Amino acid sequence: MRTLALGALAILCMACAPAVEPIAQCATLTPPVLLTGGVVARGDARFEPEERDGGEGAVDAFEIDAHEVTNAQFAAFIATTGYVTLAEREGPGGEPMGAAVFDRGNGQWRVDPAANWRHPEGARTGIDGRDDYPVVAVAYEDAEAYARWAGRRLPTENEWEWAARGAAPASPNVEAERLDPNGRLIANTWQGMFPIQDSADDGFAGLAPVGCFPANANGLYDMIGNVWEWTSTPFEGAQVEDIARGGAVQARVLKGGSNLCARNFCSRFRSGSRQAGDPMLGMSHVGFRTVADR
Repeated sequence: MRTLALGALAILCMACAPAVEPIAQCATLTPPVLLTGGVVARGDARFEPEERDGGEGAVDAFEIDAHEVTNAQFAAFIATTGYVTLAEREGPGGEPMGAAVFDRGNGQWRVDPAANWRHPEGARTGIDGRDDYPVVAVAYEDAEAYARWAGRRLPTENEWEWAARGAAPASPNVEAERLDPNGRLIANTWQGMFPIQDSADDGFAGLAPVGCFPANANGLYDMIGNVWEWTSTPFEGAQVEDIARGGAVQARVLKGGSNLCARNFCSRFRSGSRQAGDPMLGMSHVGFRTVADR
């Protein structure tokens, strides 16, 4: 069953994104950032039904990656450990489990047995020359395995929101973390009518290397847009089938939106937004970053 992860294709509204000027300028990779603790307060802003839960409570001091984990970082983990991602493992039918790929040509999702972190959009694609791009097509357990190897862990939803905006409540303006006060794009999202046309006004049609948009107040890049990010927080009331091992597994909260979020589809480019992620399925617009206790 893949309806949880793929069923989000329903059109949510019909408003088109405004014409805006990008300010993308890719930065040198930077080390993790240490944050003091505090209390996350969601506030009263509610745009989607799933935003009623999560994102509230105290967090202790922690260190968080300044950017999403890159292909180069993940490749180092694979080379050292020999780890095989879920997408590369043999499924019940004898072929690799694969990952979900969005086809910009027809605006459709497919689960492609040839898709994995090395070939994020299928057999004819690769990551040569894309060391600084976020690793994608990684399932939840793959992200956990990387984090353990690095002596770190995945953030909770509260930690992720604290890193994104601190003590401030989630903005009631759905565009507040996608556009700067001058209306310029500060996150890698979809511009235009999804899935018909992405004008790439932000400088990218699809994924961008990490750090190509301004850092937030905590010095963190791409907390909004580019790729959805795994958190360790269970998504309440949502389970999915574990087709490899049988039984059901708990969905996990995804944060931050992605390059496929447009005003007429998803529009979850807010730190207060959240989505249920199928932990057994890597996707071409889902990655992660890690944290460590301090």
